[in-house]
Amino acid sequence: MKKFIGIAAAILLCSFAAIAQQSRPDAPHGNQPQAHQQQSHAQPSRPQSKPEPVGHGYIPARGPQPVQHAPAPPKASNENQRPKYNDQPGHPEAPHVHADTGKWVGHDTGPNDPHYKLANPWQHGHFSGGIGRSHVYRLGGGARDRFVVDAFYFSVAPYDYDDCSDWLWNSDDIVIYADPDHVGWYLAYNVRLGTYVHVMYLGPA
Repeated sequence: MKKFIGIAAAILLCSFAAIAQQSRPDAPHGNQPQAHQQQSHAQPSRPQSKPEPVGHGYIPARGPQPVQHAPAPPKASNENQRPKYNDQPGHPEAPHVHADTGKWVGHDTGPNDPHYKLANPWQHGHFSGGIGRSHVYRLGGGARDRFVVDAFYFSVAPYDYDDCSDWLWNSDDIVIYADPDHVGWYLAYNVRLGTYVHVMYLGPA
């Protein structure tokens, strides 16, 4: 009889120990499933948006559209207050084209911009070579005031000199586009950098 009572007491002690273990907050099957469930409802961190790429071989399908509503024309004498063109982090501080959307950043001053007014537009005639994305030319030497493309000479508009300070005049590829707003000028787009400047045709080499 005493032996039976001892066995029963041992069974009861084991049962109490098991119940106490389940009620502990650090038990393996205690509150952890609830904590895991709460973590699963946490919102994932939103990735930061990347700036649109510029250059690196991208060639715009077409040139810029004519400006319909131009702002007040800038003062030609105020050369120190040049506009800022780096519209996104990592973009160049020069007029450029977004590779994702084809947007021509900086082409917004309209036909009355005094920096591109010419007394005698087309005095050297019109460029007879091909223009647009299907005609890629390798720069063949010179500098911003006079450079050669294939068998033709061009010059950069003086107001745009700083915008092509990193061009490689002996090796960069460019594409010539029509300028729909500024009479007497074309737009030369640098394929490597994604930037562009106003250029004047100077005649055959």
